Amino acid sequence: MYRKQIKQIKKDLGKKMVFVVGPRQVGKTWLAKEIAKDYKNSVYLNYDHFEDREIIKNEEWLPETDLLILDELHKMPEWKNYLKGVFDTKNDNLKILVTGSARLDTFRQSGDSLAGRFFTHHLLPFSLSELSDTKYKNDVDRFIGRGGFPEPFLSETKTDADRWRAQYIDGLIRTDVLDFERIYDFNALKTTFELLRRRVGSPVSINSIAKDVLISPVTVKKYIDIFEALYIIFKVSPYSKNIARSILKEPKIYFYDTGLVVGDEGIKLENMAALSLLKNALARNDYLGIKNELKYLRTKNGQEVDFAISENDEIKKIIEVKLSNSQLSKHLKYFSEKYNLKGAQVVKNLKREKSLGKIEIKKIENFLSDLYL
Repeated sequence: MYRKQIKQIKKDLGKKMVFVVGPRQVGKTWLAKEIAKDYKNSVYLNYDHFEDREIIKNEEWLPETDLLILDELHKMPEWKNYLKGVFDTKNDNLKILVTGSARLDTFRQSGDSLAGRFFTHHLLPFSLSELSDTKYKNDVDRFIGRGGFPEPFLSETKTDADRWRAQYIDGLIRTDVLDFERIYDFNALKTTFELLRRRVGSPVSINSIAKDVLISPVTVKKYIDIFEALYIIFKVSPYSKNIARSILKEPKIYFYDTGLVVGDEGIKLENMAALSLLKNALARNDYLGIKNELKYLRTKNGQEVDFAISENDEIKKIIEVKLSNSQLSKHLKYFSEKYNLKGAQVVKNLKREKSLGKIEIKKIENFLSDLYL
């Protein structure tokens, strides 16, 4: 299925290198090869493949190469220096596309900065907004049950989707994580992963997980950082600027694959909404240069709103996700009135939409479909 980022990536390749980053099996390789169809002499090289690795090290692609695709390059020692050298000495006709399933900005290998030499594009799972012009445009149940990764989402049966996910989990833990860093207690890592699947949408206490798994808080934090760097989970931190008593520091954790969430339909719906809102924020950062962030609000008195969208550190909208309750959330009302904020209560099972001053109550499919991406 066509991905909406392709058009902008093609434009950016004419200006700088392009980094396409996102979760494993989200479609980065497919996207890169789809773009390559517009070039006469494209080359795809994956650093995980031994033969490709030698070509990369020796820069042995042909002079007429017009698109160079480098996959998983961050696994190469001194990759930043290497890439800077390739970019600074390349022929004018050569475009460079770098893809990876780990956050390239988390790696701290020694080397010169690549600042000013690349654009970043985040490729995330499908969203209602991205599929707004397809037959899946209002299929919230499909997103909840299968997640937005292309293969399970488009598979013919739910059984096929479940079989994909079982293999996906095994690949994440046994391959990606162990390739990323040495782990000495595999069972503790897996238990932490399973606990996070069951604590989606709630502030996560590292100390609490450490007690449950019988490991140190430092180790728990390390595991969570690895999961985040590999695009398995993402954090939503509390917003505190200009919000009195919003002092809770623990982030909430969500999964890029909604299908990994263990919980009721409401929790899975919240995870789906969180991913859509994150995708929107990253897209606005990537394509418009606007600093967007996804946060949540909570005071020490327990008043909480699921999400807050901030732009340049100022809240633009607060959002509460509900499965079926059409009654206005008292916490959403509190924050909206106290801080003069626009709000939205988005509901899966809603008969009629309505507007209540600065707050709108909307069907979740309509709200999410209207996002930037």
